[in-house]
Amino acid sequence: MALLPGVGEAVAPAAVRIGLALSITILLMPELQPMMPPVPAAGLSMALMVAGEVVTGLWFGWITRMIALALPICAQFIGYLIGLSSVLQPDSELGAQSGALGKLFEMAAPVLLLGSGLYRLPLTALHGLFQLIPPGHILPIGDTTEIAIHAVATGFSLALQLAAPFVVIAIVWNISMGLIARIVSRMQIYFVSMPGQIMAGLALLMITVNAIILAWNDGAQAYFAALPGAG
Repeated sequence: MALLPGVGEAVAPAAVRIGLALSITILLMPELQPMMPPVPAAGLSMALMVAGEVVTGLWFGWITRMIALALPICAQFIGYLIGLSSVLQPDSELGAQSGALGKLFEMAAPVLLLGSGLYRLPLTALHGLFQLIPPGHILPIGDTTEIAIHAVATGFSLALQLAAPFVVIAIVWNISMGLIARIVSRMQIYFVSMPGQIMAGLALLMITVNAIILAWNDGAQAYFAALPGAG
């Protein structure tokens, strides 16, 4: 619950997240009670059991969050490609590695998840995860590692697909500017091309932002439906 996208955002008040975690626990407890192992007599065994459950929860929350991170990662790609994120344009509020577009899409992700109802799919998978990995059992290393690698690959792949129009336009634009710089070598090509690059990038973003959000929504829905425990 601390990492699930939509309901576990750091910007949400802690009291709200704690209340959600407590509510989910109360709802799941009657069904999960028969699956609970007996309480260990030794304190060390109890600590190991709790640690195992914490690791399982963090692993599941992390692989679920990867698809939500695809949207701000896509925005970071776009920001660098259109000239809104640069080492020459630091932002003390957003951080050295963050851009305005990345922050905007990062805030939009939980809004889209909660508004579209996609948050229900990870919660359903969380319920099924207890059937897949009963309480007191340890995560299988091989399968969980493979799932984690697949989650990272899926998140970055989706982010790159969402930013694909900007990648193509940026390649064409930079090749054109390179040719102009070779022909007119005395021209300050950076200062001439940067305003046009930013304006063209913002225009393309305005045209494609709806398609980006719809494509991310479809990708997130398919990803959540394939989570461990969702089937």
